[in-house]
Amino acid sequence: MAKKDEKAGFADIAAHYRRLIDDGTLRPGDPMPSMTKVGEKFGVTVTTVNRAYRILKAEGLTLAKPGVGTVVASRPKVAHTGAARLRRIARSGKLYAAGETSTNHTAAVRSCADADIADQLGIELHDEVVLRTRVFLRDGVPTVVALSAIHIRALQAVPELLQDEPFGRFWQQIYTERTGREVTRLPERRGARLAARSELDALDVVAPPSAAVPVLVLMSAFHDDEGPLEVWEDVYAPGVWQIEDQ
Repeated sequence: MAKKDEKAGFADIAAHYRRLIDDGTLRPGDPMPSMTKVGEKFGVTVTTVNRAYRILKAEGLTLAKPGVGTVVASRPKVAHTGAARLRRIARSGKLYAAGETSTNHTAAVRSCADADIADQLGIELHDEVVLRTRVFLRDGVPTVVALSAIHIRALQAVPELLQDEPFGRFWQQIYTERTGREVTRLPERRGARLAARSELDALDVVAPPSAAVPVLVLMSAFHDDEGPLEVWEDVYAPGVWQIEDQ
């Protein structure tokens, strides 16, 4: 039993500091608390804290700095999954992780030519959807091209969906406030495909016109009590690590 508690202890400590780094409470260059202080805080041994700190270092969240100790690392090649973004919003209200921004926001009503997205939204191919796009950056480096295909019925409650500018909050929260309908997220789907030229350009990936560049794609679908509401498609830049925060 003691061994099981020890394992839970270091995992919990790693998750605690992972969230503080993600939320921006601990920022790149900030020193991490000493292992002695962390051990006192959580009531565990330094050995347990050391295991937690090794996890954070392996994930690229911290690094050793001579003369200072363990500090929070800069992470230009790290991007969060959609599920992790939602948990951060629910936990802290922050739309962005530390060092993260977004750009190239667009919004328009478009014909849905993607059979998979049409199927997930419960519409016919080429029916109209609200299409919102943006590019996420970490420390100024493009990491994710994000697309949201939203069922056209959502415009009745949130006509602001057609504005290019970011809302300043998650639009589904506004939708729930105005309609009383809770939105549920289905499990993320993961896959890979070759990037489109427009995606490579948005991610600042330099490649010959004839090059085939594989990219990771994460897709999330959202429903309310009337049926499918939104589909996210996140395309990750080559070489970017995906972080699934706990």
